[in-house]
Amino acid sequence: MTVALTRSSCQIWGKLQERVYRSQIRDVDQLKSRLIEQWEHFHQVVIDEAVRQWRPRLRPCIRAHGGHFEHRL
Repeated sequence: MTVALTRSSCQIWGKLQERVYRSQIRDVDQLKSRLIEQWEHFHQVVIDEAVRQWRPRLRPCIRAHGGHFEHRL
């Protein structure tokens, strides 16, 4: 499946990764906890903007059944 992320999505995941991995993680449970904790610190405006930019890209992905669709954007 092709994944076409917007700049906002990449920025969110980059910031989330940076925050989550500031110190060593013991196990998967701690990773899950940190992801949830750090996600809660994001401002809703940032998340809303990423979703707004992502939705128009989702429609062509669905029409392409998860295949290549970037040429349709």
